[in-house]
Amino acid sequence: MPKDYYNILGVDKKASPDEIKNAFRKKAHEHHPDKGGNAEKFKELNEAYQVLGNPEKRQRYDQFGSAAFDGQGAGGFNWGGFNQGGQGFSGFQNGNINFDMDDLGDMFGGFGDLFGFGGGRQTSRRQTRGRDMEMNLALEFLEAAFGLEKEISFAKNATCDRCHGNGAEPGAKIETCSTCHGSGRVSRLQRTILGSIQTQIVCQECAGEGKTYSQKCQKCGGTGVHRDNVKIKVRVPAGVADGESIRLSGQGEAGPKGSAAGDLYLRVKVKAHRKFLRDGYDIRTEETINIKQAILGDKIDVETIHGSVKLKIPEGTQSGTTFRLKEKGIARLHNRGLGDQLVKVTVNIPKNLTRQQRQLSEELDF
Repeated sequence: MPKDYYNILGVDKKASPDEIKNAFRKKAHEHHPDKGGNAEKFKELNEAYQVLGNPEKRQRYDQFGSAAFDGQGAGGFNWGGFNQGGQGFSGFQNGNINFDMDDLGDMFGGFGDLFGFGGGRQTSRRQTRGRDMEMNLALEFLEAAFGLEKEISFAKNATCDRCHGNGAEPGAKIETCSTCHGSGRVSRLQRTILGSIQTQIVCQECAGEGKTYSQKCQKCGGTGVHRDNVKIKVRVPAGVADGESIRLSGQGEAGPKGSAAGDLYLRVKVKAHRKFLRDGYDIRTEETINIKQAILGDKIDVETIHGSVKLKIPEGTQSGTTFRLKEKGIARLHNRGLGDQLVKVTVNIPKNLTRQQRQLSEELDF
């Protein structure tokens, strides 16, 4: 009977390769035999993807339908080469295959994952790493400029302090799993489009740990983690800028059963300053002088983040002139030295002159 592979995957005939791939992934997980799905449906999905996921086979299918693959299987797999001369898979007999899925490289997250067998020996007891976290870190302008040690508090999944992350109630009996005998994996015979395959899967009794507990921890329910409010001290480096992130390794959420914790990323938010404006590692400020100072020159006090300094105003300074104060800016985050402070001077032109001021101005005749 002709098969509608597009309908099986739930995609349109004009679907792109990525859309087909994503549809297959979604439905494959949904009908995964290890997750209680229908094995025949899973096999049908794989058959459809083997055709539509291959541009040449898809073209043949669009032209001739599924009949174009009758007698050879939609996947078009040819395993003869693996059994010639007694080489290849040692257990390949009468359509049955007996091998460890570790030997087959990566295909849809590992060839074994494609058919639902999970990882191999090395992943049988691999624990899930804790999640990374991200939060904002509000800093004052000068805190970001000079750096500081700051204490922050937040809620996260932390290692259970009752069972210390192992998931067992203190005093509970911990035994080797009787189902997998401590290996964390059990053998399973799986029917696939390739025939019957004997594989190693994660033991459901101990969830791959290789051990069981007479009583789970009452505080964390056996997960090894619980929600808690924590406080940590953060060293903020001098020169950090708004929008940059600080990574704290291992300060994210704790992983289950004592596995590694995730990382904490602090996104820096620097508050604006009433006087200073940051420009890279430089600081920009503005000062106002009167017309006399502009004409005759003067020395004025200028506020910097390092304290007050004297700025020399030369004779004949024009409004809008910018002066540079060397190394009065921000510490360079990954280099030595400091930025500068750029001071823009505005000349204040007086209004509503008195008669005497007007007369003097006219006598100057600039």
